[in-house]
Amino acid sequence: MSSDLERLVRDTVESMRYEFVGVELSSRAKTGVLLRVYIDKEGGVDVEDCARVSRQLSAVLDVEDPIAGRYRLEVSSPGLDRPLFEKAHFERFAGHRIKLVLSAPLEGQRNFKGVLRGVEDDEVILDLEDEQLVVPIGDIAAARLIPEFQGRGGSR
Repeated sequence: MSSDLERLVRDTVESMRYEFVGVELSSRAKTGVLLRVYIDKEGGVDVEDCARVSRQLSAVLDVEDPIAGRYRLEVSSPGLDRPLFEKAHFERFAGHRIKLVLSAPLEGQRNFKGVLRGVEDDEVILDLEDEQLVVPIGDIAAARLIPEFQGRGGSR
C-alpha cells in the first residue's frame, strides 16, 4: 500500500477527531479490492461514527482518486482482536496476548502466539510458552490482540 494513501486516510480520520488505528488494502479475485480503515475514540466507536467517517472518506477518496479501479470501503472499530500496526501499538499493549504473522517463515514457522513484552530498538519481544521471540517490526505481516474473556464466577 502506498504511504500517500495511508497519509490521506490518516489525515482525514484525524481531522474528524478520531484515532486512526490503521488501514488494510487487500485484493481478492472474488470480492475485489477492499480498503479497510480502523478508527477508535475514547469510549469506543459505534455504527454512526463508522458511517460518518465512511461518508467523509468516500468524498475525499473520490476527489483524490488514489486507488486505481473499483474498490469497497469499510470503516470499522478495531474490535476485541484489535490489529497492531505501529510501534506505538506494540508499546501500548505490552503485557497482552497477541498473535503475530511474519512476512517470511522463521525456522519454518510464520504464526506465533504469546505475551507481548514490548519493543526495543524497533524489535517486538514476544514471550512464547518456552522461549522468547524477538523480531523486527518490519518483518511482521500482521499482528492482533487475542481477546481474553474473564469468567463471572459462580457455579452452574
